[in-house]
Amino acid sequence: MRTPGMAVFNQQNVDEFYEIGEQLGSGQFAVVKRCIEKSTGTEYAAKFIKKRQSRASKRGVRREEIEREVDILQQLQHPNIISLHDVYENRTDVVLILELVSGGELFDFLAQKESLSEEEATQFIKQVLDGVQYLHSKRIAHFDLKPENIMLLDRNVPLPRIKLIDFGLAHKIEAAGDFKNIFGTPEFVAPEIVNYEPLGLEADMWSIGVITYILLSGASPFLGDTKQETLGNISAVDYDFDEELFSHTSELAKSFIRQLLEKDTRKRMTIHDALNHPWIKSEEEDSASIEAEKKVEQLKTKRLKEYTIQSQSSMTQNNTYANCERFAHVVEDIMLMKTGLSEVAGAHRTLQGDIEALLSIYSDKEAWYKEKSETARNQLSQASYEFRKVEATRRLLQEDLKAVDVSLENISGKYSLRQSQLDTLRQELNSELEWLQEVMSSLHPEGANGSIHSSRLSTDVKQALKELLDQSCGAELCSKAKQPLTESG
Repeated sequence: MRTPGMAVFNQQNVDEFYEIGEQLGSGQFAVVKRCIEKSTGTEYAAKFIKKRQSRASKRGVRREEIEREVDILQQLQHPNIISLHDVYENRTDVVLILELVSGGELFDFLAQKESLSEEEATQFIKQVLDGVQYLHSKRIAHFDLKPENIMLLDRNVPLPRIKLIDFGLAHKIEAAGDFKNIFGTPEFVAPEIVNYEPLGLEADMWSIGVITYILLSGASPFLGDTKQETLGNISAVDYDFDEELFSHTSELAKSFIRQLLEKDTRKRMTIHDALNHPWIKSEEEDSASIEAEKKVEQLKTKRLKEYTIQSQSSMTQNNTYANCERFAHVVEDIMLMKTGLSEVAGAHRTLQGDIEALLSIYSDKEAWYKEKSETARNQLSQASYEFRKVEATRRLLQEDLKAVDVSLENISGKYSLRQSQLDTLRQELNSELEWLQEVMSSLHPEGANGSIHSSRLSTDVKQALKELLDQSCGAELCSKAKQPLTESG
């Protein structure tokens, strides 16, 4: 049953409407191919997504995840975001017909340039921010912003337009939701993803900070030798601005990155804050303002010179003009010094901000190390306590084993003694039985009467002996004694 508002997938064969061409790229469960719409001749990109065939299977993408991606793409219409044209479905795949973005990845374009100026980097980041602002206005988080998902519409222009692609991990963030997940590319994920904390739009802003760092330096801030090391660096916010890599980078750009690579999501810049950051908003305005101030200061000096000449032109020639000229130079120098002091004051404020940021980072790291140390100390104390308990239990078991060994030795000795006594009694009893047999044999007289009399006597004697044996010995001894007696009769 289809949920209201759910995207409808065309069940017709995509080959009937599109000519499928060469492969443009591939992922774990998706392949992108160039295609041409037969009815219009327009080129598109066909993204074939392999469907998961059963809940137990790990191959392919679950249909509900594909539906979520399609639902999100159908809501998006923005110059910096890829657009969805159509959707088809067959037994094994869902095919998304997408806008063709043929300019390649942003970083492929940058790799071909000898260098990238800070102004050019700013323009690219502005486009990313514009696209993300549109997403966040609809409460949609991309969750997989990275260079591979920033494509160029056309690289054969001075400043290509970028397109954000791949919304496979995108989610609509509910106002009161508690959405948690662990996904994305390790190098670009935010600390809240690493620590499995509630996620929101802030995760995208962290990724933009990482992308900006890479654009300006060509290096990745948190990349380690292993995935675990990379995630550890992210969780600890362990990065710095290498002097060699950032020697030509402005303090405003560094400030922009710092305010995005902030572990506390409440302190991290929002998309609105980023768009209004001086590095993004007023870099050109600041340079124009500085030029205007210089022109005003030069104009003031020039007017002072003109006034001095005019005021002294009707007087007798003397050294007053020369003195005024020197005064004008002094005023000009003072204005230049004022400009220099303003620049120094600005640098001081920036440096103060850097110091405060460093102190904040140091405090965060110190608190993190203290917490880890305390946790390790508690775990060590618990392990020591458990070890002592196990050791005490082991000693008690050893003592119990010794006591059992002693008891077994005592029982074995007593058993041997009783066995010896039983053998002695058995020998004595056999001797007595042999004597009785001899007595019985001697009691048989000659003749028939004698036999009858002897038989009756023998029976009486046997009965008396049995009663005597029953009274004088145990069950096991009696059973041993009765057998030879019966045989003798």
